[in-house]
Amino acid sequence: MNDSLAVFGQDPWWLILIKGVAIFVVLVLLTLLMIWFERKAVAWMQVRPGPNRHGPFGILQSLADGIKLAFKEDVRPITADKLVFVIAPVISTVCAITAFSVIPLGPVVNIFGTETPLQLTDLPVGILLVLSTAALGVYGIVLGGWAAGSTYSLLGSLRAAAQVISYEIALGLSIVAVLLTSGSLSTSTIVNAQQQGQELAIGSWTFTIPSWYALLLLPSFIIYCISAVGETNRAPFDLPEAESELAGGFHTEYSSLTFALFFLAEYINMVTVSAVATTLFLGGWQAPFPDAWWPAANTGWWPLLWFFGKVGVLLFGFVWLRGTLPRFRYDQFMRLGWKVLVPVNLIWIVSLAGFRAGSNTDNLTVKIALFGGTGLLVLLALLFWPQKPEYKVPAEPDTGLSKHPLPPLDLQIPPSPRTKKIEAEREPEPAAVSSTDSDSDGDSDGSSGKEG
Repeated sequence: MNDSLAVFGQDPWWLILIKGVAIFVVLVLLTLLMIWFERKAVAWMQVRPGPNRHGPFGILQSLADGIKLAFKEDVRPITADKLVFVIAPVISTVCAITAFSVIPLGPVVNIFGTETPLQLTDLPVGILLVLSTAALGVYGIVLGGWAAGSTYSLLGSLRAAAQVISYEIALGLSIVAVLLTSGSLSTSTIVNAQQQGQELAIGSWTFTIPSWYALLLLPSFIIYCISAVGETNRAPFDLPEAESELAGGFHTEYSSLTFALFFLAEYINMVTVSAVATTLFLGGWQAPFPDAWWPAANTGWWPLLWFFGKVGVLLFGFVWLRGTLPRFRYDQFMRLGWKVLVPVNLIWIVSLAGFRAGSNTDNLTVKIALFGGTGLLVLLALLFWPQKPEYKVPAEPDTGLSKHPLPPLDLQIPPSPRTKKIEAEREPEPAAVSSTDSDSDGDSDGSSGKEG
């Protein structure tokens, strides 16, 4: 068994209980702070004050909203499946919290006289646990939309299922590059693999840069960040909740605590994917500077500060995207996932595997073959990358399917009779000619004729 996994499974039951409760409390507090921070940051971007009534800087506004939700009436549709309607948000929330159980928050510390790592548990396949719980979380959304008995709620839940299937593949492939580099599926081992820094010499100056996989595997990190936004149904990928199309999405019929659970699951998912990105690509709980600057920075409880600092930076990215980018169309969203992220990820993984295999062999012929084959594969992929075809106006009108022709593209809708009536009332009427004017005109004409 790996040395980093040997420290797990030795904790007493009361310490495991303390860790579990602490993780739950931290996630709930982060959710309250994240809601307040998001509202404040978006308000600052839009030149508004944001929440500023409850508590200093309005920081207690999220708590007030949570208490209000708890005391609101729990309204359920008559056509809803009552049991599934209640269980669905619980599934999403439990899956979101469970994924955080294998995230390393720090090194081994002393808690009430017991040496224990700042991590609930770890497995030889810890990353697979995170991916599986993230995939199971969408079952709560699908069941919630189906159990509500509403058409638009069902459409929103089906969108969420298609969205998770599309972006879960890209997200999983982005993690493959990390597994190839670290050689392990354990989260604690991946963090330890990024511990040693690399020396960078520029002239007479020597710098130590962290061995973060975000620098070594930059394409994987970018694809992971994009896929994580789609995985959490956040703007600009919040199509399961598109108010302009679905009147609120899968949770339209929810209220009170059941709605609050869906809300809690969404924000905990944001924290979880940010924590996974920190673990896989940003060195986990390691300090963002060399050990020579501060030898004790990676000991004791200090790593908690570095870990949640990195998580906070990634969470700000979610807020920034929501405040700046418009929502994607559904076809654009699916095209990005299937035609861009997945092919680029596959090409990058094959290239990385080829270069790693070529670097690990001493046979010159094999090394040339691997490097040359990898470079040729990338070149062919770039040359034959499918381009979006240009739209051409058809020469003949489209007769449609069966016996139902489609309307022409240049069809102009005629104005309604009411519009014609309004326009007619706005036009000025021609001036009527009075009888006196006509008589006077006649008299003048007659008199002039007589005079002539």
